[in-house]
Amino acid sequence: MTSKTPKIMILYASYGDGHYQASKAIEAVFRSKGVSEVFLLDLMAEAHPVLNGLTKFVYLQSFKTLPSIYGWVYNFTKEMQPETSLLGVINSFGINKLQQLINKAQPDLIIHTFPQIAMPRLFKKTGKSLPFVNVVTDFDLHGRWIHPDVDRYYVATDDLKQEMIDRGISHERILVSGIPLKPDFVPERIPETEALAHLDPSKKTILLMAGAYGVMGGIRDISETILASGRYQIVAVCGKNEDLYRGLNEAFGSSPDFHLFSYVNQVAAFMRASDGIITKPGGITLSEALACRLPIFLYRPVPGQELNNALYLKNKGIARIANNPKSLAAQIDALLTNESDLSDLIQKIENLRKPEAAEVIVDDIMTQWFEPASSELVLTAEGSSYIW
Repeated sequence: MTSKTPKIMILYASYGDGHYQASKAIEAVFRSKGVSEVFLLDLMAEAHPVLNGLTKFVYLQSFKTLPSIYGWVYNFTKEMQPETSLLGVINSFGINKLQQLINKAQPDLIIHTFPQIAMPRLFKKTGKSLPFVNVVTDFDLHGRWIHPDVDRYYVATDDLKQEMIDRGISHERILVSGIPLKPDFVPERIPETEALAHLDPSKKTILLMAGAYGVMGGIRDISETILASGRYQIVAVCGKNEDLYRGLNEAFGSSPDFHLFSYVNQVAAFMRASDGIITKPGGITLSEALACRLPIFLYRPVPGQELNNALYLKNKGIARIANNPKSLAAQIDALLTNESDLSDLIQKIENLRKPEAAEVIVDDIMTQWFEPASSELVLTAEGSSYIW
């Protein structure tokens, strides 16, 4: 343990937006506690920009064109052991760059929010050591997250903790924290937004989120089916997919019940204003919906971690899964018009939601590795710190 203010490095990847958002959430809590030296590193982008761009493209395209192949690869390798040759190759990408950046930044602790566990290979190469932890950002466990040298794991659920224990990880090294979310999702901090001021209070609101890169399919058919009943209004968020935005605007832009947005930062406010969400089942988005006690409807989840996330929440009685717009609309009607079922669902969500996960993770890290300084650390309005 040390009493100095620590330096923290967070390793993430930009395959989707969730790993970055989890990293930013952890960073925000560290900074709120006066830890000003927090470094975020997209290791693949920094070390191998061309390869990173290629693999990112393939990853995003797999959701559209080859979902079954992606799912097969994910599930085939799910039980992979940490010292296999394949994982050794994957985890070796970028370690020379990582060594340079660690030498420069001199962090006291490393956090992984993406399962490319580079630190053990770096330790073996250099003979040096640092504490490092894994923040698992899904409700499903893949073997890539596990390595015997990881000092601590932060996971979403008790079920995930038990699965890790079954794989040989001692329970003392696992904390059920939840998946870290931005401070906006702590209930008393959820803001309002003028962007939704024109919603019709007489109709229930369905939030349709296509993902950060707008890769969820079937959105036009879903919107057409839900709007046809006249009972709902849709708030559609297209992420960074400009083609999707233009197509939906052409199809539904004149409808008073269709409200269209591209990429938004006020996700908590959008969820709070809604009665249900249709989305792709990424771990962060699901955790955000749970934090807002929002009924979840999942459409054709892609095989792999997202389908496994979806099935986990379905088995918990929290999420509904549909494979065509008609059955999706029927599920929405059945739930949102039945107060008893809705109340039961909200209670199940209550048992699983953990909106303050980022705070739990940071508090635990500080307790495990860094003693509080004897003097009080105060954060200024500008975000810099000084000793009072």
